Amino acid sequence: MEFGFAPEDDAFRGEVRAWLDAHATAAAGRRDWERALGAAGWIGLGWAEGGYGNRTATLTQQVAWAEEYARSAAPPRSGHIGENLLAPTLIAHGSAEQKARFLPAVAAGEELWCQGYSEPGAGSDLAGVRTAAVPEADGYRVTGQKIWTSLAHEADWCFVLARTEPGSRRHHGLSFLLVPMDQPGRIEVRPIRQMTGTSDFNEVFFDGAHARAEHVVGGEGNGWRVAMSLLGFERGVSTLAQQIGFAEELGRVVRDAVATGAADDPLVRARLVRQWAELRVMRWNALRTLGGPAAEPGAPSVAKLLWAGWHQRLGELAVLVRGAGASIGPADWSAAAPYELDAAQHLFLFSRADTVYGGSDQVQRTIIAERVLGLPREPKGVES
Repeated sequence: MEFGFAPEDDAFRGEVRAWLDAHATAAAGRRDWERALGAAGWIGLGWAEGGYGNRTATLTQQVAWAEEYARSAAPPRSGHIGENLLAPTLIAHGSAEQKARFLPAVAAGEELWCQGYSEPGAGSDLAGVRTAAVPEADGYRVTGQKIWTSLAHEADWCFVLARTEPGSRRHHGLSFLLVPMDQPGRIEVRPIRQMTGTSDFNEVFFDGAHARAEHVVGGEGNGWRVAMSLLGFERGVSTLAQQIGFAEELGRVVRDAVATGAADDPLVRARLVRQWAELRVMRWNALRTLGGPAAEPGAPSVAKLLWAGWHQRLGELAVLVRGAGASIGPADWSAAAPYELDAAQHLFLFSRADTVYGGSDQVQRTIIAERVLGLPREPKGVES
């Protein structure tokens, strides 16, 4: 597999870098930034279907955009769930009316989305979803709880995996619904405070929230097929941008190791070299996957296993090279104010969850065993 950048890709990269340099530092709020990206045509570069307000770009140009964005001082994206998850799913499974209604708003940065998949008791085992969508006159009444919902506090819409067939079990009887979040009294969003002191995730409670009949994607009862298709889009070009951030974190750990003298320890040096080598392997694997068959079995699971364990080990190494000082908070900390973490402390604490969220390591290994290696399926209990 050859994955190289042609002269036109380098020219595109230069255009991206110049635009980001000119606009990223002037960005106001995150929603305003999404609108600026949309107005300049930077949203939806990877969509397989045009005509919805987005410019088109080759795969190598999409990689260039993602890498330059990660290197820039641009704000964190609020629209990536709509752009990289919902939009490809609608293009693959949505009706013409659904595409015309939702894709232009995503491309313009006007509507933000969140993902309503995981539930208490149905996280890594997504087939255990219990949120119910009961038919009513002009749609569905959705009742249940979702958890670990990123950006729910900012989102205008949520795509929700819900059970539309009473009494159904496992992956049967599920539907993929598009639910507006602006329903006071019917939808409640509660932030989840993490060990880092931040609240990147939320709980979402649906109490009879309304979803319109024409906002079922892929047809009633086909939610599992649509949901699995969406997960296939979750780890694509964005993994390369993620690795740019990983490289910056690794560089910071190396500088700390040199400053504290920890790098003089041959065991520490060996671990630093291994982190660097494994990061290179992750990049080559991501490029191989992008340049290979469109539906390579198990590729997303392999990528998740690689980066989750790598990032967690980097967090452990970050505090190791700092020594005892890594356990000390700021001098002006008081019980009356939230504590603040430095970069190494935040990396260590946040990365503890890397091997759990987005599909635990155990689940990824099961997927590889069953779908790639052809081993016997793990017993799931009684199924309908």
